[in-house]
Amino acid sequence: MYQATTKGIQVSVTPAYLEQQSEPGEGRWVWAYTIEIENMGDSTVQLIDRYWHITDAHGRVQEVSGPGVVGEQPVLAPGDSFTYTSGCPLQTSSGIMRGHFGMEERGSGMRFMVEVPPFSLDSPNERRTVN
Repeated sequence: MYQATTKGIQVSVTPAYLEQQSEPGEGRWVWAYTIEIENMGDSTVQLIDRYWHITDAHGRVQEVSGPGVVGEQPVLAPGDSFTYTSGCPLQTSSGIMRGHFGMEERGSGMRFMVEVPPFSLDSPNERRTVN
């Protein structure tokens, strides 16, 4: 598990290789990642948008951004958490993802970024590469 905390918002990430959806012979490896966002602060916040920077083992970069996560823009009161699972295909057997969530403090309207810790995507069937 990977974790980072920004302004009282803790983000935990657990990646998992999806062997049954991957086709290494066709140059396609797929991972799921489960993210838990926990509000450990004193203010209610809303997740507004997300940004991903995905790098495969050959250094190719994909950038993904947009509103919310999995079609939602959850509101988290102090002590609340939100968990979701999404996926990432790559053309190589390993890679790394990093990113951030754009958050807004309810009431004040203050916007801030919450770090998603960099996390490694590694196929268990390949020689381990430190990303």
